Amino acid sequence: MSSVIASTRFSILDRSRIREGFGGPQALRDTVRLAQEVEGLGYHRIWVAEHHGVPGVAGSAPTVLAAAIAAATHTIRVGTGGVMLPNHQPLVVAEQFGVLESLFPGRIDMGLGRSVGFTNGVRRALGRDRDDADDFAGQLAELLGWFEGTSPTRVHARPAEGLRVPPYVLATGEGAAIAA
Repeated sequence: MSSVIASTRFSILDRSRIREGFGGPQALRDTVRLAQEVEGLGYHRIWVAEHHGVPGVAGSAPTVLAAAIAAATHTIRVGTGGVMLPNHQPLVVAEQFGVLESLFPGRIDMGLGRSVGFTNGVRRALGRDRDDADDFAGQLAELLGWFEGTSPTRVHARPAEGLRVPPYVLATGEGAAIAA
């Protein structure tokens, strides 16, 4: 049984929770420190999430936080769990992950979700509507196309084009069918 545990790769998800008496900046620094600690324990990956306007959660920019974590660690994989694709233009997401993969080759995982915010106020602030998640499959195809260089626009996503960043679709319900 111990060989099973020894060969199991463990990952952790951190939302950068704000502890009582501390603010968001400290929560983000704590996430980076946690990544360093779990790397030392042999964890395989740390995921960071995108949450907007959630009380007690500082994790709102997962690609930025992933960059900070990757810069402060050496071997652990760093993933977004995830970038909510309906909140972002696929070209921008491809470029962000292209930069991350270029700076930290072989250590970046692109976790993508289809949520558009948990309240009407957050959706308004993001300039999104509930219906924006309806075309998640199309947004995902466009995003992956930027890495493959298949955009019909003649625009090239640099430095993403040609890079291989493992995509992970984080979803339930309808999104689970897309992930499959």
